[in-house]
Amino acid sequence: MAAPGLRLGAERLFAMPAVLELLSRSNSTSQAFAEVLRLPKQQLRKLLYPLQEVERFLAPDRRQDLHLRIFDPSPEDIARADNVFTATEGNRIDYVSSAVRIDHAPDLPRPEVCFIGRSNVGKSSLIKALFSLAPEVEVRVSKKPGHTKKMNFFKVGKHFTVVDMPGYGYRAPGDFVDMVETYLKERRNLKRTFLLVDSVVGIQKTDNIAIEMCEEFALPYVIVLTKIDKSSKGHLLKQVLQIQKFVNTKTQGCFPQLFPVSSVTFSGIHLLRSFIASVTGNLD
Repeated sequence: MAAPGLRLGAERLFAMPAVLELLSRSNSTSQAFAEVLRLPKQQLRKLLYPLQEVERFLAPDRRQDLHLRIFDPSPEDIARADNVFTATEGNRIDYVSSAVRIDHAPDLPRPEVCFIGRSNVGKSSLIKALFSLAPEVEVRVSKKPGHTKKMNFFKVGKHFTVVDMPGYGYRAPGDFVDMVETYLKERRNLKRTFLLVDSVVGIQKTDNIAIEMCEEFALPYVIVLTKIDKSSKGHLLKQVLQIQKFVNTKTQGCFPQLFPVSSVTFSGIHLLRSFIASVTGNLD
């Protein structure tokens, strides 16, 4: 049971340092996240809610163009999601297996989310960052594009499964379309597809492969902007506005809110963990 006042929205919590301090001392908050909550307010906002940090550079009449708070968990919810992603004796987080065909995929009854994107978009690095609270989980990251050739399955306790899909574009597996299309079409426990877009270059022609698949199969999906640490604030804001316009006008199944992240600074990682926990039924 949450302590009184801890389910306040993010904006009200930032205005109430005493409540943040109370949450940081709560027994349900991990030591790692307790340290995060003690960061200075501006640094904390940038780490937990990077899209709201970008909002500060928008003219007031342009802020309505962005969907900033459709998913706006409190720090308490973020702490709960971090606990889901923390490996313990009772919450095992493990690599399960790999598959090149859907009929070779493990039969896992729990909810599933998958990550898909262009080669070298930072997909494996992002998954490794999500699993940073389970350091024994091996997520192979390569500097060479197209490293992931199979569907890699990771179980997060009894909560859900994360699937690292092969990248498309440069050095993609020859059977990429058949492999991924069949998975997206037939995987009945798939709850959300996370489409990764490089924030430095924006949506590319090859990204339309994944977008068209999700739209054709009426799958709920989310756009995650990677590598935000490599963009200036001005360039990132330009890309966010362009991609938000694309989502608003060209898609049907895409979640309206964008999720900017950095696997280097961990900005946005806590929020993304929370969204995954939410869509898999673990923040109810």
